[in-house]
Amino acid sequence: MLAVETETVRFADDIAASVGSFLDSLRVIAAQASPGQAIPLLLLQIGEIALTGARLGAQRDFAPREEYQPDVGPDADLDDLRLRLADLLGNVDTMSYVFDPYQPEVVESQLSDDLASIAADLENGMRHYRVGDVDEALWWWQFSYVSSWGALAGASMKALLSVIAHDRLDVTITSELEVIEAVSAALDGEQGEA
Repeated sequence: MLAVETETVRFADDIAASVGSFLDSLRVIAAQASPGQAIPLLLLQIGEIALTGARLGAQRDFAPREEYQPDVGPDADLDDLRLRLADLLGNVDTMSYVFDPYQPEVVESQLSDDLASIAADLENGMRHYRVGDVDEALWWWQFSYVSSWGALAGASMKALLSVIAHDRLDVTITSELEVIEAVSAALDGEQGEA
């Protein structure tokens, strides 16, 4: 029994380290990154926290000890973070995605709202972890991953990757089209001379 509890505590420590890193990084990006830096840094952070979520989703169901969530103080105030992210993301903040691929419905959302919502869910679990309630923290992180922030993380990752893809590939496609058009024009010119 003790080995299982030790394993659970180690797992919670790993999850808490990932959650803490994500929350700290998100705040630093919002406060200090330029728009050009923000997108790839946010993609990296959301990819890492999505992996953490997948680890939670692959585990047995964690169960809280009590029926009601213990009070661990007020929710974190993330309005400033959300507003900074919205300002940083500018015209790529609004996105559309399919919330549930098995019941397809396109949803419009703000990337900044979704990132702040993910942070709020993770912060709630972190408050339980900090007061030593590992069972409640793991239950909350797992429950909120499956019910909320997992889908938001997936949609956010897709949106951020899409911004990067458009930035990099649209330029490449344009350049390749220009080359193809130039080659085509040259070939047409040779055929006209023959």
